[in-house]
Amino acid sequence: MSLKVFLQVVEIQTKLASLFPFAVGVLFSVAYFHQFHLGHTLLFFIGMVIFDMATTAINNYMDFHKAKSQKYKYEENIIGSSGVAPMLVRNMIFGMISCTCAIGVFLTVKTGWLFLVMGGICCFIGIFYTFGPIPLSRMPLGEVFSGFTMGLGIFVMTIYLNVLINPPFYLQLDWTKGLFALTGSLWSVFAIIWASLPMVFTIANIMLANNLRDLDTDIENHRYTLVYYIGREHGVVLFQGLMLACYAVILIGLPFGLYHWPILLVFLSLPQVLKNLTSFKKELPHPKSFGYSIKNLIAFNVSYLAGLLATILLESIK
Repeated sequence: MSLKVFLQVVEIQTKLASLFPFAVGVLFSVAYFHQFHLGHTLLFFIGMVIFDMATTAINNYMDFHKAKSQKYKYEENIIGSSGVAPMLVRNMIFGMISCTCAIGVFLTVKTGWLFLVMGGICCFIGIFYTFGPIPLSRMPLGEVFSGFTMGLGIFVMTIYLNVLINPPFYLQLDWTKGLFALTGSLWSVFAIIWASLPMVFTIANIMLANNLRDLDTDIENHRYTLVYYIGREHGVVLFQGLMLACYAVILIGLPFGLYHWPILLVFLSLPQVLKNLTSFKKELPHPKSFGYSIKNLIAFNVSYLAGLLATILLESIK
């Protein structure tokens, strides 16, 4: 398998969806909790990217095997069109998952059992999102699973690995007595969940945009996603609502102390996002339409990062 085909199988261009929750998680750890751990952060980043590539490869592998359309199987799916052996792709997937598990075990030893629980849940959803007799991606909850697993899961684990003094949550296990205790700060947990919502919404919108574009092809291949049940018209309204809700999250979080005033830099992205929403609706179901979900994800989350970074810089000079 050539490097070019490998990058197409893992769809390297889609990894932005996982990079933003990670990057925002790092900056939020510094801006809100004033803590950062370089070693844990770098190691988690490597494991996260490898696992993200593995789940995408699983998606292409399962789509190849489950395809009802021969045209899709051998002309549109990268495995069929490139002529790469499906067995090779399968072995590659096992290798990447094994590498991720090794990193996860190491970080669990360093930080505590809760990381294993959170990572295990995210990995389970990530694998069975496209694997198995009834993959989650072929159900109407694909947007929910993708949004919360990546937008919330990666964000929470990043913060957990960085905030080691007075952590917002911690799991204690006593194997000899068979006891466990989950402790933490309720307000910190609320702050983390609320701050994750923009990533949840923008990542869910990527899946939603994909399903809005591919509705006809999905029906042909027996994939009954959320759009199949609510229709394209309502799907577009949902797509627009989720994107605009990102800005509402910032405005509501500001007076409650989740953010400081530099976070208002996110609104610099609003004109471009509104333009993209209009273009998205106009272009559907043309393949070009999907790109607007990526543009919105980049526009909002880059400005989100800028707002958090400006907050950190202003705090450092006080």
